[in-house]
Amino acid sequence: MLTVNNLSVQFGKRVLFDEVNTVFSDGNIYGVIGANGAGKSTFLKIIAGDQDPTSGNIFLEPGKRMSVLNQNHNMFDDHTVLETVMMGNKELYKVKTEMDALYADYDDKNADRIGELQVRFEEMNGWNADSDAATMLSNLGIGADYHYTMMADLDGKLKVRVLLAQALFGNPDVLIMDEPTNDLDLETITWLENFLANYENTVIVVSHDRHFLDAVCTHISDIDFGKINHYSGNYTFWYESSQLAAKQRAQQNKKAEEKKAELEEFIRRFSANVAKSKQATSRKKMIEKLNIADIKPSSRRYPAIIWEQEREAGDQILNIKDLAASIEGETLFKNVDLNMAKGDKIVVFSKDSRATTAFYEILNDKQKADAGTFEWGITTTQAYLPVDNHEYFNVDLNLVDWLRQWSKTEEERDEVYVRGFLGKMIFSGEEALKSARVLSGGEKVRCMTSKMMMQRANVLMFDEPTNHLDLESITAFNNSLKNFKGSVLFTTHDHEFAQTVANRVLELTPKGVIDRYMTFDDYLDDPKIQELRKKMYS
Repeated sequence: MLTVNNLSVQFGKRVLFDEVNTVFSDGNIYGVIGANGAGKSTFLKIIAGDQDPTSGNIFLEPGKRMSVLNQNHNMFDDHTVLETVMMGNKELYKVKTEMDALYADYDDKNADRIGELQVRFEEMNGWNADSDAATMLSNLGIGADYHYTMMADLDGKLKVRVLLAQALFGNPDVLIMDEPTNDLDLETITWLENFLANYENTVIVVSHDRHFLDAVCTHISDIDFGKINHYSGNYTFWYESSQLAAKQRAQQNKKAEEKKAELEEFIRRFSANVAKSKQATSRKKMIEKLNIADIKPSSRRYPAIIWEQEREAGDQILNIKDLAASIEGETLFKNVDLNMAKGDKIVVFSKDSRATTAFYEILNDKQKADAGTFEWGITTTQAYLPVDNHEYFNVDLNLVDWLRQWSKTEEERDEVYVRGFLGKMIFSGEEALKSARVLSGGEKVRCMTSKMMMQRANVLMFDEPTNHLDLESITAFNNSLKNFKGSVLFTTHDHEFAQTVANRVLELTPKGVIDRYMTFDDYLDDPKIQELRKKMYS
């Protein structure tokens, strides 16, 4: 059990946490959520002992071991991969290191100390440490060929997996993870979801991946107004129940008995749904025991992302013939044929993110294809959110004038009109007058979204739209595209986004394209498609 006692954190006049008292119980998985700047990462650093609070303390039961997913990818560059993983259990590694040093310089004086260390090492199951670490690495897709490679010689994505193996190694009693799915491929994320769903100890995790939070969490820990409150269930349950509670609060004339009945029916419906899934919430059966009074409305501000079309497109949307692209002689994709139908919402997918980005850049005339052609329908208009948008913000303009650059008429240049689109993306009052040059990554994405909404296109293209966004913006973005009546091409690492928006999957590979009308989950679960995917990348 991990206990937080009277925790306060203050930076100057800004109070981040105000006398927080809470407990993280054994066997539960807590997904920590909160708006950008609420203090999620700061809270994890304080729990891990990497940062001191202004006041208060963290208490971990004696004899319990905590492990933290390391964010410094270069910290272990002087060690081998296998050694780095074993360093996740600091006490075991310390004993092993001392024992190895004494063996290397053995004499009779060392014998008693070596004997003591051997007993301790055996108590910690140290003799199986090498094989346990090797198994963990193999499960994360790092084969034996890499186990004695120096960390400095690995690329960034492999380093992330090694550090994940390090955090998981030795079955820690408390596991702390900040954005564990960053830079992981879908197969590795799925493995991690399954691993954690069956994990018997305590996990505290910050993630913007809603599918991940839904798959593993037994509780959501909401940081709001300087406090932390735990809610039973996963992210979707927290979101839907908080929205329902907010709606009920606005219904002043509705009787209390009717509101209670509505909440009870919601809990029954949700419990029946999760019971059919692999989610950790069904394992813990927390939702059925939930007290109605525990459901509270959220104070979160959700952007108002509303896609309107200036005109509805005809039946011809996009026709692609034999499209191909490469980089420095390396094929990204080839033989892409696509006839996009009206209303298609296509998730464009590849193991190589350079392939999907090249695909969008070609369709938006920002890059030349190696071969092939594409033609947009004459009734279509397109709006595009690139993965790299920095070029749009190298201007000395405030946000009102920045957005005015895409106004088509005098009416659209009116400040009230422009501010309306910025306001939908939570740039209100003085925030709308800040310089375009000083925006954060998330603010840039929100500005680009305002630009796209103002264009009123009937075909939308997004290359990783959820990058840099908080959960509130991601959820609003997701819902907006589900409701959009036009056509969409998008790429995302957000599993929930892909599953709930797309009705078609287009996978770009160096050997061709796989094109299927089906949901994203059905695509990933189809054995024939998975066998085909292996051939296309081999």
